[in-house]
Amino acid sequence: MPAPEKKTPVRKKAPARKKPVVKAKQQTNFSPQWIVAIGALLLILLSPFYYGYILKFGSATWRWIMDAGEDTHYRKYKDFAIHIPDGYTVYGIDVSSYQGRINWKQVKAMREGDVHISFAFIKATEGVLSVDPYFQRNWREAPKAGIMCGAYHFFLPQKSGVWQAKFFLQTVKTEKGDLPMVVDIERLYRTSPEKMREQLESFIKTIETRTGIKPIIYTNLKFYQDYLEGYFDGYTLWIAHYYQPKLLVSNKTNWKFWQHSDKAHVNGINHVVDFNVFKGDSTEFEKLLVP
Repeated sequence: MPAPEKKTPVRKKAPARKKPVVKAKQQTNFSPQWIVAIGALLLILLSPFYYGYILKFGSATWRWIMDAGEDTHYRKYKDFAIHIPDGYTVYGIDVSSYQGRINWKQVKAMREGDVHISFAFIKATEGVLSVDPYFQRNWREAPKAGIMCGAYHFFLPQKSGVWQAKFFLQTVKTEKGDLPMVVDIERLYRTSPEKMREQLESFIKTIETRTGIKPIIYTNLKFYQDYLEGYFDGYTLWIAHYYQPKLLVSNKTNWKFWQHSDKAHVNGINHVVDFNVFKGDSTEFEKLLVP
């Protein structure tokens, strides 16, 4: 038998591919009003005033969060690392050789909220022989930075008050705009209270006679209450009383300065430093300065 013929398979044509339809791009037309609005928005977002407002609002909000649960009249200031009592507007420090070499420009520039340093009391002398080694530099550089200054003498009641006053006056020359001179009395040094007050009065009268200005008396609260209260009421007081929201003295006490902390951290100073407030506003502060 003859072999059957093989049929050649017929290939089917693939369907023709349709070309994708390209949609025409839609043109967006912005009206002049939209262009002005977008431009105004960009100006606001790029403005430093806008970010200043945002930062101020954020800072205030963060302060509110941090202060939650704290006494709002005695809150912690992070940069200064201390609590600062509320109700004061004039702040200052007091320094001696213990603080070492001070960058007074940095001291003046430091600020947290409304707190910044306006004045400084600077140790000048002690007894009848000792001059603070950093006094002259501090006395010269602090005013250059815009800080109002006053000099203080560390009083030794076992020494002559008159001679201590003369030594202080030889070392310090006050000028217009300075704070009055200060006498620092903190301990009896085995001297009777009566003898201490006698020598202190001699010191004060000598300063007052030579300068025509009453000196300020610095002391701590306990020493004042035990030995000075009722004896020097006509003189301005600067009282040390630490870590309290209020200075616990009688309303009749003639105090103007309160040293409320001895642990403040201040830019430009490598050691902790005493922090003070003034009882009064800037106008009252200026009235106290040497005319």
